[in-house]
Amino acid sequence: MNIQEILERTKRELRLRAYSPKTIEAYIFCIRKYLDFKKSNLDRIDEENIKDYLLKLQDSGKSSQTVNLHINSIKYLYREIFKNHKKINIKFAKRSQKLPVVLSRQEIKRIIDSIQNQKHRLIIALSYGAGLRVSEAQNLKVCDIDIDQKIIHIKNAKGKKDRISLLPEKIIVELKKAIAYKQKGDLLFESERGGKLSTRSLEKIFESALSNSGIAKSATFHSLRHSFATHLLENGVDVRYVQELLGHANIRTTQIYTHVTNPNIKNIKSPL
Repeated sequence: MNIQEILERTKRELRLRAYSPKTIEAYIFCIRKYLDFKKSNLDRIDEENIKDYLLKLQDSGKSSQTVNLHINSIKYLYREIFKNHKKINIKFAKRSQKLPVVLSRQEIKRIIDSIQNQKHRLIIALSYGAGLRVSEAQNLKVCDIDIDQKIIHIKNAKGKKDRISLLPEKIIVELKKAIAYKQKGDLLFESERGGKLSTRSLEKIFESALSNSGIAKSATFHSLRHSFATHLLENGVDVRYVQELLGHANIRTTQIYTHVTNPNIKNIKSPL
């Protein structure tokens, strides 16, 4: 098989296994890059060659997370496409423990207040108030909103999992106006042309609001979700409930927010 045939077969296999379009795109990109690097004997495992490739990625400034994605992609290629079950003895790169960028409650209010467009304001308010990923805000439908119970049913989220999150009471009036003339199966937030808003569109809405608010932090749309988790922990919500609301498979992922919100550290005065 040539490289293009390998990539087509890989894409087909990933689709059959119901991998998300984003994951498929990432795997195909990584596999293409590695095969271009390897050039020959593509179906044979060459650990030294794989290590050389991974070192090249590291030398070019790629993050540990990116390197690990390439490792996963290469292992998938040989195991599932070439049916080569020889173990690839390469350990994952150690991931850096960076703390998430968190916005204060006052900063969240400033961002929301800076938005004139009602739909855009509702998107940002709901994404913060329910701890949504950008893809979850994109895919929300009218039928996913339970105003009486004040909950949101987030379907087919990361890892193909459903979960329940909170519907902020403060936005219910605005939300009722937004869904007044919509059908249950309609998207909650549609683009001007109809259909789903793009990821970039949602990111630009946040970036514009951040700029207009005058906040200097290097925050992104995902910082709304970080802030949601941190503020719940500051309110005394048990970390296990926060894990459930965020849809984290591993509680260690949620515990990163306990470092941001640690009151013992915040109460210590500098000796200066």
